[in-house]
Amino acid sequence: MKIPNASQRIEITTGTIAKAILLVIAAWAAFMLKDIILVVLTAVVIASAAEPAVAWLMKRGIPRVISAIVTYGVIAAMLIGAFYTVVPQFLQDTSEFLGSVPQYIESSSLWNPLGENATEQSKQVAANISQGIQNVAQKKLFINATGGTTDQYSIQGVLQSIDEAISSVSAGFVHSASSVFGGVLSFILIVVLSFYLAVQEDGVEKFLRVVIPDSEESYIINIWRRTKTKIGLWMQGQIVLAILVGLLVYLGLMVLGVKNALLFAVLAALLETIPLFGPIIAAIPAVAASYSDGGTSSALIVAGLYLIIHQFENHLIYPLVVKKIVGVPPILVILSLLVGFKLAGFLGIILSVPASSMLVEFIDDMEKKRKVAA
Repeated sequence: MKIPNASQRIEITTGTIAKAILLVIAAWAAFMLKDIILVVLTAVVIASAAEPAVAWLMKRGIPRVISAIVTYGVIAAMLIGAFYTVVPQFLQDTSEFLGSVPQYIESSSLWNPLGENATEQSKQVAANISQGIQNVAQKKLFINATGGTTDQYSIQGVLQSIDEAISSVSAGFVHSASSVFGGVLSFILIVVLSFYLAVQEDGVEKFLRVVIPDSEESYIINIWRRTKTKIGLWMQGQIVLAILVGLLVYLGLMVLGVKNALLFAVLAALLETIPLFGPIIAAIPAVAASYSDGGTSSALIVAGLYLIIHQFENHLIYPLVVKKIVGVPPILVILSLLVGFKLAGFLGIILSVPASSMLVEFIDDMEKKRKVAA
């Protein structure tokens, strides 16, 4: 029996050292340019989400450039329309709700482990935030009905008003508010880049071919093509789901006479991105408000409304939107949302499900290769 040589010679060539140095430099550059990378990846996701609408218009003989312009124009019109019609009422409802928070806390003080001191602090916090929102709402941010001009104001002034109102809540709010400027620039870059990618035929794939090594190009492009379809369908389905749930909550609460119905509806629509727990979290403020205003019976009715809407969404719509189309288990969606938010904030939330979908595709490929090898 031949005994293997215990001492093995390990050679580190100049090429290996150079590759290690390049890898460290690439990692450092990626960290330094992480904001730009996030903007580019978000633009890729949005362009992929818009692709089905662009393709639908192209099938009807409309050129790709015109199709992309129409798609983005419709999206912009919907956002602007929602801003002018929903935001003023939303600000008013938010201000009224925050002003009523101390009342809600006192009405539910049958079990208050935080004590009276916490209740008094909550009153002050709610009053400060409510006043800040009222300061913003009272600015003439919108063109009036007679077509008159609005008063001069600056974004810095609005941010300063909000900051002064809630300075007792967090000393670091100034830094967070100032980051809005970077957010605005990022938003513009995302729109421009995503539109450019949508206008180009296979624009995302061309971009990937530029940044992916030749040895991995065909495999990555294949995974991307499979993921792209799921991304578009998921985002469209998620938007439809959020709008549908928001409308159902708004109409239901209006029929029941619950105050601040628009605020609770917007909250329910936004939290639809969080599977399983999102609807439960969205129901808590509405149930608490209805309990304070109408007692136990009113709270139970509102809770029943949310339960019915949640069951309708959970059994009829959500499985088609996420599980069957995207193929990502709900628990993985939750984890990806948490990780995405922790690593990259709002952009991380946008990228979380597409990244999870691509990860599932990669794992499926590895599983298929393992079965073939076995």
